[in-house]
Amino acid sequence: MTSHRILVGAVSSALLAASLSCAHAAAPGPDEAAVVEAEGRRAFPPQREGKPLLAGVSYGPFRAGQRPGGPLPSVEQITQDLRLLAPRFGMIRVYSSLAPTEAVLKAIAAHELPLGAMVGVWLAADDPEANAAEIAEAIRLARAYPMQVIAVAVGNETQVAWSAHRSDRAALIEALRTVRAAVTQPVTTADDYNFWNKPEAAAVAAEIDFLCLHAYAMWNQQPLDQAVAWTASVHRDIAGRFPGLPVVMCEAGWATQLNPEGREVAHVKAPAGDAEQARFYAEYTAWAHEAAVPYFYFEAFDEPWKGSDDPREIEKHWGLYRVDRTPKPALRGAP
Repeated sequence: MTSHRILVGAVSSALLAASLSCAHAAAPGPDEAAVVEAEGRRAFPPQREGKPLLAGVSYGPFRAGQRPGGPLPSVEQITQDLRLLAPRFGMIRVYSSLAPTEAVLKAIAAHELPLGAMVGVWLAADDPEANAAEIAEAIRLARAYPMQVIAVAVGNETQVAWSAHRSDRAALIEALRTVRAAVTQPVTTADDYNFWNKPEAAAVAAEIDFLCLHAYAMWNQQPLDQAVAWTASVHRDIAGRFPGLPVVMCEAGWATQLNPEGREVAHVKAPAGDAEQARFYAEYTAWAHEAAVPYFYFEAFDEPWKGSDDPREIEKHWGLYRVDRTPKPALRGAP
């Protein structure tokens, strides 16, 4: 769930009028299913040493006192982060094309780190000028760093009903076509399963090279002992709706802290905690590798800039590393 992510940029000022239902929808009939032709689709994930990259992680570089728009992390801090991530993950995901994304790509290139980056285009519903800047910068970066940019994700949770930046679908499709015509990398858009399981998703799926799926067991009131089975069932359901279209798990994770007085308790029933995250991470990554499902785990580092001023808020505590870059138990002894 990413309504709490970087709130900059826009697709258009028009909001969707239709109210989409949550929970699994009935499978679409043949006339509603997306027809996705293999011809002309750009391959994802990339390969290394003849094998597909499966392990990725969402990367927000902002430390204590930093946030989108500034203050920003230094080149040295970004390089430290990437050196921590490179031994465990072959891919990272960033959510905006604006600063400090180019610094991330430069660090990967300068230090010859074995990382590929999926660059985001942050889109919301009320700032077309910022939107155009995001699109233009993503195109420039994809062209300038062809070895480091492995994909471009145009929009993040712009279509699901609960999104705080829910945007016009036709404008999203236009943005996807603009980016895809200008770059050689595969192009996608990221959204929650409760958009991808609706008939309306077919028009968007027809425009992308792979489907970027978000599915949070924790946000969907799943108990910990059923969390990975639920995630696998969601992936299976969405893949079945779009035969031939690769489905990448672009967000799933488990938080390590929950504010008992916060709004999140209405949606989260399973406990947050280090031990719980460690169990989910171990079981989730084992499933993904056994099933050969590429993924971007959410997320690399805790980000204290997110959400309210309450330090307990769940939005701040999804990282596999704490904000001081010390690993949480999920990574201790993990390969």
